[in-house]
Amino acid sequence: MATTATAAAGAVTALSLAAPPAAAAPARTTEARPGDACTAADLGTRHPYIRTTEVSPTITHFKGWYVTEGTTGQQTVSTDTTTVITVSVGLDDTIETSFATEALSNVKATVGLDVKLEYTSTSKESNSVTWNLTQPGYYGFYKGTKKVTGTYGSLNCNRAQQDDGSWALEWTEGSGSGSFTTFTTLEEGAVRCQDSVPADSIMARAQALLDCGSASARADHPAGEVAPTARQKQESPAPRPAPADGTSAPRSTASASTTRTALDCSTEAYKIAVPGKPLSWGAPLLADDGVRLRPSSIFSAHLDNWRLCDVTERNGVIEASLWNWGNGGCATVAEQNASTERAVLMTVPCAEDDLQRFYIYRDVPGSSKIGVQNKYTGSMMGYDRYADGEFIRQYSSGRQDGSGTFDLTGV
Repeated sequence: MATTATAAAGAVTALSLAAPPAAAAPARTTEARPGDACTAADLGTRHPYIRTTEVSPTITHFKGWYVTEGTTGQQTVSTDTTTVITVSVGLDDTIETSFATEALSNVKATVGLDVKLEYTSTSKESNSVTWNLTQPGYYGFYKGTKKVTGTYGSLNCNRAQQDDGSWALEWTEGSGSGSFTTFTTLEEGAVRCQDSVPADSIMARAQALLDCGSASARADHPAGEVAPTARQKQESPAPRPAPADGTSAPRSTASASTTRTALDCSTEAYKIAVPGKPLSWGAPLLADDGVRLRPSSIFSAHLDNWRLCDVTERNGVIEASLWNWGNGGCATVAEQNASTERAVLMTVPCAEDDLQRFYIYRDVPGSSKIGVQNKYTGSMMGYDRYADGEFIRQYSSGRQDGSGTFDLTGV
């Protein structure tokens, strides 16, 4: 692997020791917001913050039903699906990662509603509605919920220069943003055109679906189901088209990579170590193995030495490829595991691929502490426990115990 000393070396000089680190900021007790203080232990973590929210009463199941004299009392009606709401965060509709779960928890706190925090869909709900009817008339049997949608951003802890020239750690906007959808517990009932209902409520939405001004709504009917009006047909969901091959649509994956023969690397090599302890990132000799915590010794064969390559810096955050001196490969998250929580960090031949690019979040000048984030997945690097041979893995929100904070020290 050819390496050259370039101006990239200048982009990482700020990582060298120069002054004592700033005092630790107070622990975070509420949802992080841009500009809030963070600590060095937060360098390896990532948090969502909610930018916008919208709450809209939505009818998910509906059936028009006519009740005549003598047919009042308890009725059980099978409704038709009108709207399907599925919980999702960004492209993730399985809600298996800590970042997605935290995002939905923040939504719950923001809107003050008990929303779904896990993957589910209103289509999984029974469509049966049982209600006691005391008056004859044209009814809408319904199930409904409050649909909550909006957008979120992603926050990372990084150093920021203050107005007086000093440095402090703050939550700053990092990579990763998108939209979310969730909903509250479904409620059910029956409503007539002449009933007085609260405005902008689920019941009001159901009453609007009755299409009370239509000829069908005003006509007399035999007891039982009333054919859907034009408005009710309009509200019915279109069937979701199936993929041509009959399989589920795949998750988005990284684009194919093009191998290159040389990187633009800094001349200095670094260890990525656990602060105050001897273990550091060690690249594997075998292609199917992963990066592990290893002790440094004369037998390390430079597998514990890394160079920062093709370095850029934006808003105080370094972006770089991590080239290993010992095996000549670049750190990456395997493409097939990109969406997997706790996927193991690997090394592969270096290529133009965002899976091989990492953001480095830094402590204040004078400290070598950093957090490392994969550019493509948005996940932070960390480990499950401190032990020789433990894998370095990706975590969507990082490791909240501080084990995602490392020391980047020159060797």
